[in-house]
Amino acid sequence: MSTVSIRITTETRKALEATLSRAFKAGDLGMVKRVTALLGIARDAPVTLIATGVGVSPSTVYAWRRAFLLEGVVGLRVQWRGGRPRKLTKTQRERLGTIIEAGPEAAGFPTGCWHALLIQQVIQREFGVTYNVQYLATLLHSLGFSFQKARFVSDHLDEVARAAWLAYTFPAWRAQAEAAGGLLLFGDEASFAQWGSLGYTWARVGQQPVVRTTGKRKAYKVFG
Repeated sequence: MSTVSIRITTETRKALEATLSRAFKAGDLGMVKRVTALLGIARDAPVTLIATGVGVSPSTVYAWRRAFLLEGVVGLRVQWRGGRPRKLTKTQRERLGTIIEAGPEAAGFPTGCWHALLIQQVIQREFGVTYNVQYLATLLHSLGFSFQKARFVSDHLDEVARAAWLAYTFPAWRAQAEAAGGLLLFGDEASFAQWGSLGYTWARVGQQPVVRTTGKRKAYKVFG
């Protein structure tokens, strides 16, 4: 595997890391890839390994390195050349809608809510098209989606068992307690999800999204 070394100063490394942080926050997948590749080159990682890691060809990594050597961090920015962003075909748009409706977990992400960066990654992965994250809201609105507060429900609920408990089990317990002059005491458990329970996600307009909780995600348990 070929290795191409460059030496960067501490100041330049900090500038690259700051650029990478801003790119993550802005959802700029292209800049994330370019800066990640440059930092890999600075660590003497093989170009072929870097290219595989960011999903491009080795020649693209060499082009990024050349742009960086000529212009610094500024050379990593993609200049807008005018015209509309590349569009998805009708079939691809329908496919994207189906993916979003199925939820991010079905697409391989460890979360129950969609956000722009995840959808950007899905479009890149499925269709090879990179949209600016700031344009995605316009795209999703055109597909009939809106950003809504999700309703979280357990996927372990057994409605038949619950109905039976309310109709038979609880009345029997209450009768026993009354006959003995006793009290029924219940313990309560509250879960505070580390991934957040007041999440928003993209869903069809007019259809409140439902996120099913499985107990697999980490949460703090509080009993009372």
